[in-house]
Amino acid sequence: MVSKKVTIVNAQGFHMRPASTFANALAKYACDVTLKVNGKDVNAKSLMNIIAACIKCGNEVEVVCSGADEEAALAEATAMIESGFGE
Repeated sequence: MVSKKVTIVNAQGFHMRPASTFANALAKYACDVTLKVNGKDVNAKSLMNIIAACIKCGNEVEVVCSGADEEAALAEATAMIESGFGE
């Protein structure tokens, strides 16, 4: 298991477009990917779970990956968040 804490930097938070891009990008990995935010564990491969978590700009999120390709999944997930999803 590997994890890293990152802060949501895009102004509108994890809204539909970045959540969809994020979930689809992580779906290719075999490992489990979880976002720990606001006291909740959120399945990062589920668009609906990400949207339901109401993740806002400035929220600190811990990305936790566990499984075969956890390092690659963590690297891609944190890079996407830190870049503000290109917005």
